[in-house]
Amino acid sequence: WAFKDLQAHGKDSAYRDWFYHLRFDAQSPFGDPFAYEGWGGHHSLVKLNLSHPIVRSHLFDAVKLWMDDFGIDGLRLDAADSIDFDFLRALHQFTKSRQPDFWLMGEVVHGDYRQWVNPDRLDSVTNYQSYKGLYSSLIEENYFEMAHSLNRQFGPNGLYRDLTLYNFADNHDVDRVASKFKTKSAKALLYPLYLLLFTMPGIPSVYYGSEFGIEGVKEPWADAPLRPALNIEELKRHAPEPNLVSVIQKLITIRKQSNALCTGDYEQVLVKDRQFAFRRKTSDEVVVVILNSASHEVKMDLDLEGTEVEWIDLLNEGETFTSKGGKLKLSLSPTWGRILSNKREQG
Repeated sequence: WAFKDLQAHGKDSAYRDWFYHLRFDAQSPFGDPFAYEGWGGHHSLVKLNLSHPIVRSHLFDAVKLWMDDFGIDGLRLDAADSIDFDFLRALHQFTKSRQPDFWLMGEVVHGDYRQWVNPDRLDSVTNYQSYKGLYSSLIEENYFEMAHSLNRQFGPNGLYRDLTLYNFADNHDVDRVASKFKTKSAKALLYPLYLLLFTMPGIPSVYYGSEFGIEGVKEPWADAPLRPALNIEELKRHAPEPNLVSVIQKLITIRKQSNALCTGDYEQVLVKDRQFAFRRKTSDEVVVVILNSASHEVKMDLDLEGTEVEWIDLLNEGETFTSKGGKLKLSLSPTWGRILSNKREQG
């Protein structure tokens, strides 16, 4: 409506200052008697002047309405890397003043995530830097790829060790992850994939429908195959991967009950082509995650801290282990893993 007023009244419009780089010495690609900037060069998406106080007030009033009338407790900002930092700072101040735990997450593909995730701007951004390794390290039998990415981001000297990034295996802009695994036997790799997603540092997310193992491949200039309407009851009866939902539910429960998996430090323990182990640690809990992407059982020796430590397997209920002299011997089932916990109160 504000843009239509500009089209109707030109220089006399009360909203002429609402739009970014508005000029009256040229025409728009649509023949308007003025020029303006569109997002990403798309003039059907007119850029607002986010530094204008009345524009900000209009946008923040919309956020206030969503918070008050619909009870939202967070916002996902599309293309957050295109939004002015000063606007993000003002949005942060507005939302946090009304609700201190209001969550601001931005879609960011490239760049230094610390520019967006900090105490003045956003709480999290999409972790595209680790996205590819989640599936390609399995397809290419190369856990070294994912290990390098995680260590670079979250290791002892990691760039983002103090940030909580938003991790994903797929979303509305990229191929469904099940489509990356072309055969039925290869789709067994979805299980160690989600095991890693829910135990690596950051916030795990599941794209709707992917918990059933559905496929979808992005087409040139078309995202429709990634965003179908789903019949959930039908998927419950005939899911492509019928066991995946219960596994993800179990991983959610385990993560919610473990401070180490939610907020613990990250340190690598072992990296091989098809096996990968790392440690998550807080003051009251140590968790060791061990992954096996091979299609056969694997026996393994791990070097851990301590003299004699009791470990409880949170993933495979009822199984316990004892490491002696910092050594732990165990076996891993095909395309599966272990989540070993040692809480202080457990001794």
